[in-house]
Amino acid sequence: TLPGAALVARAWVDASFRDALLADGNAAARSLGIEASNPNAPTHLTVVANEAGVHNVVVCTLCSCYPRMLIGLPPDWYKSRAYRSRAVKEPRKVLEEFGTHIPDNVEVRVHDSTADLRYLVLPARPDGTADWDERKLAQLITRDSMVGVTPAKSPEDT
Repeated sequence: TLPGAALVARAWVDASFRDALLADGNAAARSLGIEASNPNAPTHLTVVANEAGVHNVVVCTLCSCYPRMLIGLPPDWYKSRAYRSRAVKEPRKVLEEFGTHIPDNVEVRVHDSTADLRYLVLPARPDGTADWDERKLAQLITRDSMVGVTPAKSPEDT
């Protein structure tokens, strides 16, 4: 399980942790024994939540700044010039290419990571998981859902 998935799963089951994660990603991660950034090159972690009316997506327009400590190595598409430019200019079209349809009444917010600031998307909790524990929930959370290009997996996908 990715460390970022553990953060998301805890936020889904613990409202006070969710609030702490959204307020200070680094501190919330440390409270679970997870280091959110490389100690040799510390970065600030900002967590943004997908909620009714708002969908967040992360890009690094300059290179591929990305919370590796939480979600592993960035995929090739994240580093591509096409993704980096198009995610800002036409985020809905880019999301459609990932199979993610965002209704017109939902605001799409694009967050640009930098050398000092990393973003992590807190995806919406899938329906049908109310009685699931953190370990089982973590299986629904993917790298792509924490970048915001796809939702978390549905229970039927496990």
